[in-house]
Amino acid sequence: MGAAARGDHREARDDDVVATWESASGNARPPLIVLAPLQEFLRSEGLLEGEISVAPVGEGHSNVTYLIRSEGRALVLRRPPRPPLPPSAHDVVREAKLLRALSASPVRIPKVLSICESDAVIGSPFYLMDWIEGEVIGSSVPVALDDVEQRRLISVQLIDALAEIHSVDARAAALQAFGKPHGYLQRQLRRFSGLWELNRTRELQPIITVRDWLQDHLPRQEEATIVHGDFRLGNTIFAAESPPRLLAVLDWEMATIGDPLADIGYLCMMWSERDDPHLGLREQVAKVTRAEGFLSRAQLVARYEQVTGRSIADLRWYETLALWKMAIFMEGNYRRAVAGSTDDPYLRSFDQGVVELAQAAERTAFRRC
Repeated sequence: MGAAARGDHREARDDDVVATWESASGNARPPLIVLAPLQEFLRSEGLLEGEISVAPVGEGHSNVTYLIRSEGRALVLRRPPRPPLPPSAHDVVREAKLLRALSASPVRIPKVLSICESDAVIGSPFYLMDWIEGEVIGSSVPVALDDVEQRRLISVQLIDALAEIHSVDARAAALQAFGKPHGYLQRQLRRFSGLWELNRTRELQPIITVRDWLQDHLPRQEEATIVHGDFRLGNTIFAAESPPRLLAVLDWEMATIGDPLADIGYLCMMWSERDDPHLGLREQVAKVTRAEGFLSRAQLVARYEQVTGRSIADLRWYETLALWKMAIFMEGNYRRAVAGSTDDPYLRSFDQGVVELAQAAERTAFRRC
Protein backbone atom coordinates (compact mmCIF):
# COMPACT_ATOMS: atom_id res chain seq x y z
CA MET A 1 0.00 0.00 0.00
CA GLY A 2 0.95 3.58 -0.36
CA ALA A 3 0.30 5.29 2.87
CA ALA A 4 -1.47 8.14 4.48
CA ALA A 5 -2.38 6.16 7.53
CA ARG A 6 -1.10 4.57 10.66
CA GLY A 7 0.22 1.14 9.69
CA ASP A 8 3.11 -1.26 9.99
CA HIS A 9 6.44 0.53 9.58
CA ARG A 10 9.15 -0.97 7.42
CA GLU A 11 12.70 -1.16 8.67
CA ALA A 12 14.89 1.54 7.14
CA ARG A 13 18.33 0.63 5.74
CA ASP A 14 21.41 2.76 6.36
CA ASP A 15 21.54 3.97 2.76
CA ASP A 16 17.81 4.74 2.46
CA VAL A 17 17.86 8.08 4.32
CA VAL A 18 20.95 10.31 4.21
CA ALA A 19 21.67 13.80 5.55
CA THR A 20 23.09 15.33 2.36
CA TRP A 21 23.97 14.34 -1.18
CA GLU A 22 27.65 14.47 -0.22
CA SER A 23 27.15 11.92 2.56
CA ALA A 24 25.68 9.45 0.03
CA SER A 25 28.54 9.72 -2.44
CA GLY A 26 30.23 6.50 -1.32
CA ASN A 27 27.10 4.38 -1.21
CA ALA A 28 26.49 1.61 -3.73
CA ARG A 29 22.83 2.58 -4.14
CA PRO A 30 21.16 5.98 -4.49
CA PRO A 31 19.28 7.18 -1.39
CA LEU A 32 15.51 7.31 -1.09
CA ILE A 33 15.42 10.44 1.09
CA VAL A 34 17.99 13.26 1.33
CA LEU A 35 17.16 15.25 4.45
CA ALA A 36 18.76 18.66 3.91
CA PRO A 37 17.25 19.51 0.48
CA LEU A 38 13.92 17.94 1.47
CA GLN A 39 13.79 20.09 4.59
CA GLU A 40 14.46 23.19 2.50
CA PHE A 41 11.74 22.19 0.00
CA LEU A 42 9.20 21.72 2.81
CA ARG A 43 10.08 25.13 4.23
CA SER A 44 9.82 26.82 0.82
CA GLU A 45 6.38 25.26 0.27
CA GLY A 46 5.17 26.50 3.66
CA LEU A 47 4.49 22.96 4.85
CA LEU A 48 6.98 22.25 7.66
CA GLU A 49 9.50 24.38 9.55
CA GLY A 50 12.50 23.19 11.50
CA GLU A 51 14.16 19.81 11.77
CA ILE A 52 12.29 16.86 10.29
CA SER A 53 12.15 13.18 11.17
CA VAL A 54 11.31 10.55 8.59
CA ALA A 55 10.21 6.93 8.85
CA PRO A 56 9.07 4.44 6.23
CA VAL A 57 5.41 3.62 6.63
CA GLY A 58 3.01 1.03 5.29
CA GLU A 59 3.49 -2.34 3.68
CA GLY A 60 3.81 -1.12 0.10
CA HIS A 61 5.97 -3.13 -2.27
CA SER A 62 5.88 -0.75 -5.23
CA ASN A 63 6.17 3.00 -4.69
CA VAL A 64 7.86 4.10 -1.46
CA THR A 65 6.05 6.00 1.29
CA TYR A 66 7.52 7.96 4.21
CA LEU A 67 6.00 9.70 7.21
CA ILE A 68 7.55 13.16 7.67
CA ARG A 69 7.19 14.87 11.06
CA SER A 70 8.18 18.30 12.37
CA GLU A 71 6.96 20.35 15.32
CA GLY A 72 3.77 18.40 15.85
CA ARG A 73 2.68 18.15 12.20
CA ALA A 74 2.85 15.04 10.03
CA LEU A 75 2.84 14.65 6.24
CA VAL A 76 3.25 11.70 3.92
CA LEU A 77 5.81 11.63 1.09
CA ARG A 78 5.40 9.22 -1.82
CA ARG A 79 8.16 8.51 -4.37
CA PRO A 80 9.13 5.76 -6.83
CA PRO A 81 11.37 2.89 -5.77
CA ARG A 82 15.02 2.81 -6.77
CA PRO A 83 15.79 2.27 -10.46
CA PRO A 84 15.88 0.52 -12.81
CA LEU A 85 12.17 1.01 -13.53
CA PRO A 86 10.04 -0.03 -16.52
CA PRO A 87 8.88 2.80 -18.80
CA SER A 88 5.72 4.58 -17.54
CA ALA A 89 5.69 2.58 -14.29
CA HIS A 90 5.80 4.17 -10.80
CA ASP A 91 4.76 7.59 -12.11
CA VAL A 92 4.01 9.38 -8.85
CA VAL A 93 3.56 12.78 -10.50
CA ARG A 94 0.75 11.42 -12.66
CA GLU A 95 -0.76 9.79 -9.56
CA ALA A 96 -0.68 13.05 -7.61
CA LYS A 97 -2.22 15.03 -10.46
CA LEU A 98 -5.02 12.48 -10.75
CA LEU A 99 -5.74 12.83 -7.02
CA ARG A 100 -5.92 16.59 -7.44
CA ALA A 101 -8.29 16.17 -10.38
CA LEU A 102 -10.52 14.02 -8.17
CA SER A 103 -10.43 16.41 -5.22
CA ALA A 104 -13.80 18.01 -6.06
CA SER A 105 -15.51 14.61 -6.48
CA PRO A 106 -17.13 12.39 -3.83
CA VAL A 107 -14.17 9.99 -4.01
CA ARG A 108 -12.49 9.44 -0.65
CA ILE A 109 -8.82 10.37 -1.09
CA PRO A 110 -6.02 12.08 0.84
CA LYS A 111 -5.37 15.73 0.01
CA VAL A 112 -2.28 16.36 -2.13
CA LEU A 113 -0.31 19.26 -0.63
CA SER A 114 2.62 19.61 -3.02
CA ILE A 115 4.16 17.96 -6.08
CA CYS A 116 7.87 18.03 -6.93
CA GLU A 117 8.59 16.96 -10.51
CA SER A 118 12.36 17.45 -10.25
CA ASP A 119 14.96 14.81 -9.37
CA ALA A 120 17.16 17.44 -7.72
CA VAL A 121 15.67 17.31 -4.21
CA ILE A 122 15.72 13.60 -3.26
CA GLY A 123 16.76 11.93 -6.52
CA SER A 124 13.28 11.37 -7.97
CA PRO A 125 9.96 13.15 -8.32
CA PHE A 126 7.68 12.91 -5.28
CA TYR A 127 4.52 14.32 -3.80
CA LEU A 128 3.28 15.18 -0.32
CA MET A 129 -0.15 14.49 1.09
CA ASP A 130 -2.08 14.73 4.33
CA TRP A 131 -1.49 12.19 7.07
CA ILE A 132 -4.87 10.58 7.82
CA GLU A 133 -5.35 9.11 11.27
CA GLY A 134 -6.89 5.69 10.79
CA GLU A 135 -6.30 2.00 10.29
CA VAL A 136 -5.31 -0.02 7.26
CA ILE A 137 -6.94 -3.43 7.53
CA GLY A 138 -4.19 -5.86 6.62
CA SER A 139 -3.53 -8.98 8.67
CA SER A 140 -6.13 -8.10 11.33
CA VAL A 141 -9.21 -5.97 11.95
CA PRO A 142 -9.08 -3.13 14.53
CA VAL A 143 -10.56 -4.28 17.84
CA ALA A 144 -13.48 -1.84 17.68
CA LEU A 145 -14.51 -3.22 14.27
CA ASP A 146 -13.85 -6.90 14.89
CA ASP A 147 -17.26 -8.54 15.14
CA VAL A 148 -19.60 -10.11 12.63
CA GLU A 149 -21.77 -7.05 11.96
CA GLN A 150 -18.82 -4.64 11.79
CA ARG A 151 -17.05 -6.88 9.27
CA ARG A 152 -20.18 -6.90 7.12
CA LEU A 153 -20.28 -3.11 7.22
CA ILE A 154 -16.59 -2.90 6.29
CA SER A 155 -17.43 -4.88 3.15
CA VAL A 156 -20.36 -2.59 2.37
CA GLN A 157 -18.24 0.55 2.87
CA LEU A 158 -15.60 -0.87 0.52
CA ILE A 159 -18.07 -1.50 -2.31
CA ASP A 160 -19.77 1.85 -1.79
CA ALA A 161 -16.39 3.61 -2.07
CA LEU A 162 -15.70 1.78 -5.34
CA ALA A 163 -19.12 2.79 -6.65
CA GLU A 164 -18.23 6.42 -5.85
CA ILE A 165 -15.05 6.11 -7.93
CA HIS A 166 -16.99 4.66 -10.84
CA SER A 167 -19.63 7.40 -10.61
CA VAL A 168 -17.19 10.22 -11.41
CA ASP A 169 -17.70 11.78 -14.83
CA ALA A 170 -14.62 10.57 -16.70
CA ARG A 171 -15.37 13.10 -19.46
CA ALA A 172 -14.65 16.02 -17.12
CA ALA A 173 -11.95 18.30 -18.46
CA ALA A 174 -9.68 17.74 -15.46
CA LEU A 175 -9.66 13.98 -16.07
CA GLN A 176 -9.29 13.76 -19.83
CA ALA A 177 -5.49 13.59 -19.61
CA PHE A 178 -5.57 10.35 -17.60
CA GLY A 179 -6.86 7.92 -20.19
CA LYS A 180 -8.99 7.34 -23.26
CA PRO A 181 -12.58 6.18 -22.80
CA HIS A 182 -12.42 3.45 -25.44
CA GLY A 183 -10.04 0.59 -26.11
CA TYR A 184 -8.97 0.19 -22.48
CA LEU A 185 -8.95 -3.61 -22.47
CA GLN A 186 -6.93 -3.84 -25.68
CA ARG A 187 -4.45 -1.29 -24.26
CA GLN A 188 -4.11 -3.32 -21.08
CA LEU A 189 -3.20 -6.40 -23.08
CA ARG A 190 -0.66 -4.50 -25.17
CA ARG A 191 0.87 -2.70 -22.21
CA PHE A 192 1.29 -5.73 -19.98
CA SER A 193 2.52 -7.90 -22.83
CA GLY A 194 5.24 -5.30 -23.33
CA LEU A 195 5.94 -5.13 -19.60
CA TRP A 196 6.41 -8.89 -19.54
CA GLU A 197 9.18 -8.60 -22.11
CA LEU A 198 10.85 -5.93 -19.97
CA ASN A 199 10.25 -7.56 -16.57
CA ARG A 200 10.73 -11.27 -17.16
CA THR A 201 13.62 -13.11 -15.58
CA ARG A 202 12.64 -16.52 -17.06
CA GLU A 203 10.27 -18.16 -19.52
CA LEU A 204 6.74 -18.83 -18.21
CA GLN A 205 4.42 -20.45 -20.74
CA PRO A 206 1.21 -19.73 -18.75
CA ILE A 207 1.83 -15.98 -19.27
CA ILE A 208 1.73 -16.51 -23.03
CA THR A 209 -1.16 -18.96 -22.93
CA VAL A 210 -3.30 -16.61 -20.83
CA ARG A 211 -2.40 -13.61 -22.97
CA ASP A 212 -3.69 -15.44 -26.04
CA TRP A 213 -6.85 -16.55 -24.21
CA LEU A 214 -7.55 -12.98 -23.06
CA GLN A 215 -7.12 -11.71 -26.61
CA ASP A 216 -9.37 -14.42 -28.08
CA HIS A 217 -12.15 -13.80 -25.51
CA LEU A 218 -11.98 -10.01 -25.27
CA PRO A 219 -15.33 -8.71 -23.96
CA ARG A 220 -17.10 -5.65 -25.26
CA GLN A 221 -16.52 -2.59 -23.06
CA GLU A 222 -19.94 -1.15 -22.27
CA GLU A 223 -18.85 2.10 -20.62
CA ALA A 224 -15.84 4.05 -19.38
CA THR A 225 -15.22 5.26 -15.83
CA ILE A 226 -12.28 6.05 -13.61
CA VAL A 227 -10.60 2.69 -12.87
CA HIS A 228 -8.46 2.49 -9.72
CA GLY A 229 -6.44 -0.51 -10.90
CA ASP A 230 -5.41 -1.79 -7.44
CA PHE A 231 -8.67 -1.59 -5.49
CA ARG A 232 -8.62 -3.89 -2.45
CA LEU A 233 -9.23 -3.73 1.28
CA GLY A 234 -5.52 -3.24 2.09
CA ASN A 235 -5.43 -0.05 -0.01
CA THR A 236 -7.96 1.79 2.14
CA ILE A 237 -7.98 3.61 5.49
CA PHE A 238 -10.79 3.09 8.00
CA ALA A 239 -11.57 5.10 11.11
CA ALA A 240 -10.62 3.05 14.15
CA GLU A 241 -13.96 3.43 15.93
CA SER A 242 -17.38 1.88 15.28
CA PRO A 243 -19.32 2.02 13.02
CA PRO A 244 -16.89 1.36 10.14
CA ARG A 245 -16.12 4.45 8.05
CA LEU A 246 -13.84 4.24 5.04
CA LEU A 247 -11.85 7.48 5.12
CA ALA A 248 -9.63 7.24 2.06
CA VAL A 249 -8.65 5.04 -0.87
CA LEU A 250 -4.87 4.83 -1.42
CA ASP A 251 -2.40 3.71 -4.09
CA TRP A 252 -3.67 5.29 -7.31
CA GLU A 253 -0.55 4.43 -9.32
CA MET A 254 -2.45 2.16 -11.75
CA ALA A 255 -5.51 4.41 -12.14
CA THR A 256 -6.80 5.41 -15.56
CA ILE A 257 -10.04 5.68 -17.52
CA GLY A 258 -11.41 2.33 -18.59
CA ASP A 259 -13.79 -0.54 -17.94
CA PRO A 260 -15.15 -0.48 -14.35
CA LEU A 261 -15.54 -4.25 -14.35
CA ALA A 262 -11.75 -4.50 -14.25
CA ASP A 263 -11.83 -3.14 -10.70
CA ILE A 264 -14.50 -5.66 -9.67
CA GLY A 265 -12.53 -8.53 -11.17
CA TYR A 266 -9.41 -7.39 -9.33
CA LEU A 267 -11.23 -6.95 -6.01
CA CYS A 268 -12.70 -10.44 -6.26
CA MET A 269 -9.29 -11.89 -7.14
CA MET A 270 -7.85 -10.26 -4.01
CA TRP A 271 -10.65 -11.37 -1.66
CA SER A 272 -10.50 -14.57 0.40
CA GLU A 273 -13.48 -16.64 1.48
CA ARG A 274 -13.64 -19.15 4.32
CA ASP A 275 -13.37 -22.25 2.14
CA ASP A 276 -10.69 -21.00 -0.27
CA PRO A 277 -7.45 -23.04 -0.40
CA HIS A 278 -4.72 -21.56 1.81
CA LEU A 279 -2.43 -20.81 -1.12
CA GLY A 280 -0.95 -18.00 -3.14
CA LEU A 281 -1.08 -14.21 -3.17
CA ARG A 282 -4.71 -14.02 -2.10
CA GLU A 283 -3.83 -15.77 1.15
CA GLN A 284 -0.85 -13.49 1.80
CA VAL A 285 -2.68 -10.18 1.39
CA ALA A 286 -6.36 -10.96 1.96
CA LYS A 287 -6.73 -13.76 4.49
CA VAL A 288 -8.46 -11.43 6.95
CA THR A 289 -11.64 -11.54 4.83
CA ARG A 290 -12.07 -15.25 5.64
CA ALA A 291 -13.57 -14.18 8.99
CA GLU A 292 -17.30 -14.50 9.58
CA GLY A 293 -19.26 -11.41 8.57
CA PHE A 294 -17.18 -10.35 5.57
CA LEU A 295 -19.26 -10.60 2.40
CA SER A 296 -18.54 -13.38 -0.06
CA ARG A 297 -17.29 -12.49 -3.53
CA ALA A 298 -20.79 -13.12 -4.90
CA GLN A 299 -22.24 -10.79 -2.27
CA LEU A 300 -19.68 -8.10 -3.13
CA VAL A 301 -20.78 -8.31 -6.76
CA ALA A 302 -24.46 -8.20 -5.74
CA ARG A 303 -23.88 -5.11 -3.60
CA TYR A 304 -22.04 -3.42 -6.47
CA GLU A 305 -24.90 -4.22 -8.87
CA GLN A 306 -27.38 -2.83 -6.34
CA VAL A 307 -25.66 0.52 -5.82
CA THR A 308 -24.52 1.12 -9.41
CA GLY A 309 -27.34 -0.42 -11.45
CA ARG A 310 -24.80 -2.34 -13.53
CA SER A 311 -25.37 -5.99 -14.36
CA ILE A 312 -22.37 -8.33 -14.13
CA ALA A 313 -22.99 -11.65 -15.85
CA ASP A 314 -19.54 -13.25 -15.88
CA LEU A 315 -16.40 -11.94 -14.18
CA ARG A 316 -14.12 -14.74 -15.31
CA TRP A 317 -12.35 -12.71 -18.01
CA TYR A 318 -11.71 -9.81 -15.61
CA GLU A 319 -10.48 -12.08 -12.80
CA THR A 320 -8.13 -13.76 -15.28
CA LEU A 321 -6.88 -10.37 -16.46
CA ALA A 322 -6.24 -9.34 -12.84
CA LEU A 323 -4.19 -12.45 -12.09
CA TRP A 324 -2.22 -12.19 -15.33
CA LYS A 325 -1.41 -8.50 -14.76
CA MET A 326 -0.41 -9.17 -11.15
CA ALA A 327 1.99 -11.91 -12.25
CA ILE A 328 3.64 -9.54 -14.75
CA PHE A 329 3.76 -6.62 -12.31
CA MET A 330 5.25 -8.74 -9.54
CA GLU A 331 7.85 -10.17 -11.91
CA GLY A 332 9.07 -6.60 -12.32
CA ASN A 333 9.28 -6.17 -8.55
CA TYR A 334 11.05 -9.54 -8.26
CA ARG A 335 13.52 -8.37 -10.91
CA ARG A 336 14.29 -5.30 -8.78
CA ALA A 337 14.84 -7.53 -5.73
CA VAL A 338 17.26 -9.76 -7.64
CA ALA A 339 19.11 -6.68 -8.90
CA GLY A 340 19.53 -5.44 -5.31
CA SER A 341 17.61 -2.18 -5.76
CA THR A 342 15.17 -3.15 -2.97
CA ASP A 343 15.61 -4.93 0.37
CA ASP A 344 11.98 -6.07 0.56
CA PRO A 345 12.01 -9.80 1.42
CA TYR A 346 8.42 -10.12 0.21
CA LEU A 347 9.52 -9.31 -3.33
CA ARG A 348 12.21 -11.99 -3.28
CA SER A 349 9.50 -14.54 -2.44
CA PHE A 350 8.02 -13.99 -5.89
CA ASP A 351 10.58 -16.27 -7.47
CA GLN A 352 7.86 -18.91 -7.04
CA GLY A 353 5.01 -16.47 -6.37
CA VAL A 354 4.93 -15.22 -9.96
CA VAL A 355 4.73 -18.81 -11.18
CA GLU A 356 1.78 -19.44 -8.86
CA LEU A 357 -0.01 -16.31 -10.09
CA ALA A 358 0.50 -17.25 -13.73
CA GLN A 359 -0.80 -20.77 -13.07
CA ALA A 360 -3.80 -19.36 -11.18
CA ALA A 361 -4.58 -17.13 -14.17
CA GLU A 362 -4.45 -20.16 -16.45
CA ARG A 363 -6.73 -22.18 -14.15
CA THR A 364 -9.21 -19.32 -13.96
CA ALA A 365 -9.25 -18.84 -17.72
CA PHE A 366 -9.88 -22.52 -18.41
CA ARG A 367 -11.86 -23.14 -15.19
CA ARG A 368 -9.57 -25.87 -13.95
CA CYS A 369 -9.67 -26.68 -10.24
